[in-house]
Amino acid sequence: MTDLARRIESLLFLSNQPVTEIALAEACEVELEQVQNAVVELEEDLAPGRRGLILRRVGGGLILASDPESEAAARRLLSKPRTPPLTQAQAETLAIVAYLQPVARPEIARIRGVSSESAVNSLSERGLIEESGRSRFGAAIYRTSPLFEKVFGLEGLDALPDPTRFDPTPEDEREIRERLLAAGEQRSEA
Repeated sequence: MTDLARRIESLLFLSNQPVTEIALAEACEVELEQVQNAVVELEEDLAPGRRGLILRRVGGGLILASDPESEAAARRLLSKPRTPPLTQAQAETLAIVAYLQPVARPEIARIRGVSSESAVNSLSERGLIEESGRSRFGAAIYRTSPLFEKVFGLEGLDALPDPTRFDPTPEDEREIRERLLAAGEQRSEA
């Protein structure tokens, strides 16, 4: 397969809508005839029954589609319920656990300023955090799980974004600073 045919295949993979040959020529900075030749090559390579994808002409453009023979399997795979996005409470709780781990449930609640039991339970059920022991007072201590790193595409916890690059509003910054200072004081007293 030529470099141009591979490039066109990549562009079609990235696009969620049909792409005209003219648009492909402009994107690749080549002549229309070169794109047309590469498309012929791509059509041969992606002929039905050869691979899992086929090249279709739709709405005046080109699009990659799954081989029709995969339809039943695709329906079974895609009909599974999707995990709903994290709520604000869950996202806050997950951030606290990720950056301060290991962290006890009462500390999470103190930092957030509200009860975090529901958020902690939901994150545990999703497998994003896990219990890593008990505090000397018997409170559960949490850390992120290997699934957390996988879901967020991290190679390790040191790949977490640097919190000093966060640019909160002055009001948010004041509230965050007060919560963290209070939590830090309570943690050092314990």
